[in-house]
Amino acid sequence: MAQKDAQPIASVEHIPASEQGRGFPPFDSTTFASQLFWLAVTFIALYLLMSRVALPRIGSILDARRGRIQDDLAEAQRFKDASDAAISAHEKALAEARGRAQALASETRAKAAAAAEARRKEVDAKLQARIAEAEKVIAATRSAAMTNVHSIAGEATGAIVERLSGTKPASEDVSQAVSNVLNR
Repeated sequence: MAQKDAQPIASVEHIPASEQGRGFPPFDSTTFASQLFWLAVTFIALYLLMSRVALPRIGSILDARRGRIQDDLAEAQRFKDASDAAISAHEKALAEARGRAQALASETRAKAAAAAEARRKEVDAKLQARIAEAEKVIAATRSAAMTNVHSIAGEATGAIVERLSGTKPASEDVSQAVSNVLNR
């Protein structure tokens, strides 16, 4: 089967003598005029076919593509404008949230400071009450001690005078002498 399909390659021996040595056919001067005629006919037919059928289709495809690109660009611009508006709204909301957070923080700080001040005043009042109570206790203790000091000083003075002079002094005289000394 391969032998049936295969055709032998023509060799120079099988080419007729009239065609041998004539050269390349398009450069043959005897067929040059007919070649020019058919070239012109083919060119005109191809030009008409291209200008009437193919080029309008290609032009409409390019116009459709240009229109689709313009629509896509317009839609992209619309989306960009929408995203810019969304970003602007987000930044505005973020700034408002920051402002509210700062106001809330300031308010919380003020409340905490007021609570701390109230607590400090409460503690100060308790301390003042304790100090006043302690001062009363100290005054009572001092007055009790002073009365004891007066009697102790009177007894000590009477004992000293008795030892030094050998006679016991009157208790009213000793008491008055001690009062005079303590009052100075």
